Amino acid sequence: MNPISKLGRKLTGAALLSLAISHSALAAESQLLKPELLPEFKDRLDIYQEVTLNSDLSHLSTNQKKMLAVLIDASKIMDDLFWQQAFYQDKESFLASIKDPKVREFADINYGPWDRLQADQPFLSGYKEKALGAEFYPHSMSKESFEKQSFADKKGLYSLVKEKDGKLETQAYSQAYTKQLSEAAKLLERAANLAEDKDFANYLRLRAKAITSDDYQPSDMAWMDMKNNPIDVVIGAIETYEDQLYGYRAAYEAYVLVKDMSWSKRLAKFASTLPALQKGLPVPEKYKQEMPGSNADLNAYDVIYYAGHSNAGGKTIAINLPNDEEVQLSKGTRRLQLKNAMQAKFDHILKPISEVLIVPEQRKNITFNAFFSNTMFHEVAHGLGIKNTINGKGTVRQALKEHASALEEGKADILGLYMVSQLLKDGMITEGKLEDYYTTFLAGIFRSVRFGASSAHGKANMIRFNYFAEKGAFYRNDKGQYGVNMDNMSKAMASLSELILRLQGEGDYQGVGKLFEEKGNIGKGLAADLARLQEANIPVDITFKQGKQVLGL
Repeated sequence: MNPISKLGRKLTGAALLSLAISHSALAAESQLLKPELLPEFKDRLDIYQEVTLNSDLSHLSTNQKKMLAVLIDASKIMDDLFWQQAFYQDKESFLASIKDPKVREFADINYGPWDRLQADQPFLSGYKEKALGAEFYPHSMSKESFEKQSFADKKGLYSLVKEKDGKLETQAYSQAYTKQLSEAAKLLERAANLAEDKDFANYLRLRAKAITSDDYQPSDMAWMDMKNNPIDVVIGAIETYEDQLYGYRAAYEAYVLVKDMSWSKRLAKFASTLPALQKGLPVPEKYKQEMPGSNADLNAYDVIYYAGHSNAGGKTIAINLPNDEEVQLSKGTRRLQLKNAMQAKFDHILKPISEVLIVPEQRKNITFNAFFSNTMFHEVAHGLGIKNTINGKGTVRQALKEHASALEEGKADILGLYMVSQLLKDGMITEGKLEDYYTTFLAGIFRSVRFGASSAHGKANMIRFNYFAEKGAFYRNDKGQYGVNMDNMSKAMASLSELILRLQGEGDYQGVGKLFEEKGNIGKGLAADLARLQEANIPVDITFKQGKQVLGL
């Protein structure tokens, strides 16, 4: 989930985090700063299009509306916690130190002084490069030091790494953030008392226990068993993208959601296709021996509140959870399509991009249905492939370390397109034609690659773009416009799928590093084409006007 002129550092396995200034010294230094916008960022303050997050709540009961307000309050706590995980300086004092209101707003969107959609480059004077490990690890710690030492919960999802007398140790989130997590748990309990669906109430109570104990699995299981509630909330320490050092540690975030019942009914049939699609993957049997849960569900929602990691920089438009491999193999995953946010990105960004970068004769193939479906099947495709290596290296996530998230996103992108192709062929998808999905997919690469090449999604986009270019999946005319070559696109889709599944199955850390090194960067030609989008004043992403007041709660 980023544009273009600066690539920033390459996140390779050999990269070291060895900043000379300690965490406390950085914090003390930052108190003295009166930051100013760096000149090269003056044209980036308007890269976000503001949209209002709302939904029709007329079908909800009085208690359900009260519950939404309580869930938003709990989400605000996740937002505060993510600030602490992302940036060493106090949020309020940091924002207050910025005089220019537009610059202050940009800093608020980015949760700190680094431009998240431009390789985390500092956009304010007085700030150094962002630590790869954010605030999960000591700034003075090197990867060599981390890997040599043995200590409890070394690779834990829910702990901070601390340094004491030259030795590393961990502190559980539930201990580091006790007060805030206790407050959030009370709010989730209050929401459970307002819930009219017993399964949702059970999930909320288990989630309250999860965030105060760091034991999320029971609540993840309960969430998968919850099928009928018109309201949902995703809340807690969930995704590991903020940890660019190892990809081990989860960051706090939240989404408050209202289910779109009619669209969800249309999507329900697709979840059952996973086992058959797994069997048909273009890879040898040993790389697809795990069978995804068949009771996973697929639904569409209006999102009415984003908080924490999900709200930082580029905005998520679809979710695939839980991340716990045991829950995935036991019950599958839930795929949540955030339809209102998706529509906003299509209208304000994807369509305008296609008018600049797609050949005129293929622009008719850019459709919201194809954009929605490609995004949806990206999330469904997370359930395909393999979660555990075939050679005893542990889970794919453990074996591939900081490369795991980016390769997983690349897998989901390409296997999502594979799924669309197969389901169209089988007649399960009846809307649109393959040209729509392929052309919209290509336009989607241009949209996403503007997020930069440093994030997991950004690296995945660049690998796919450069691989497709090498295989002739698209062409570029003398006007700098791109078109799809249908035959070559199908072949490239199959061969890239096989490559990624092999790398994951073998836990080939070195091989993935080489792939990123060779194909994970934005070339000069593409950078020049993307610069034309900036000249056309096409926003890079969206930001939100949101909250209880917007919703009338």
